[in-house]
Amino acid sequence: MNAPLYRTPAPEFEVSGWLNATQAPTLASLRGRVVAVYAFQMLCPGCVSHGIPQAKGIRQLFGQDEVAVLGLHTVFEHHDAMNEGALKAFVHEYRIGFPVGIDRASDTGPVPRTMERYGLRGTPTLLLFDRQGVLRHSLFGRADDMQVGALIGRLLAEPVEASGCDGDACLRMT
Repeated sequence: MNAPLYRTPAPEFEVSGWLNATQAPTLASLRGRVVAVYAFQMLCPGCVSHGIPQAKGIRQLFGQDEVAVLGLHTVFEHHDAMNEGALKAFVHEYRIGFPVGIDRASDTGPVPRTMERYGLRGTPTLLLFDRQGVLRHSLFGRADDMQVGALIGRLLAEPVEASGCDGDACLRMT
């Protein structure tokens, strides 16, 4: 089922910190590039077996000047086990070389702020933003490599000065 996403640049992530980044990346600072963000949890089997390897593959296959890859560690369960120290060890052991944001905990419940803001259903979730920072695709669960490559290719093929979203171009792929 298709549902409309943002029609303007998406809101920034609410994170408590970044790993693998000397400066905090923002969607605004990445304008001009397609941005692939993998929301994951280190204790999520699908994230470990598919999501993280796919994110690493995207980073290898596409030039970093064309496609930026980010991780978003968004913990909505097992909060005590998945703290920042454990995440640092996980990022090191799994050789994750792209920036990973730590989703800011909510003051009102178990779902972190960015996860709630973007209406994420769980992990892994791949968010694809166009060159203007508009969220164009949100894929929950195991996303086929060919599908992801085709979606990124379409976003790269759009003119850089495109408005980002009109009509059916702004639909969720699930």
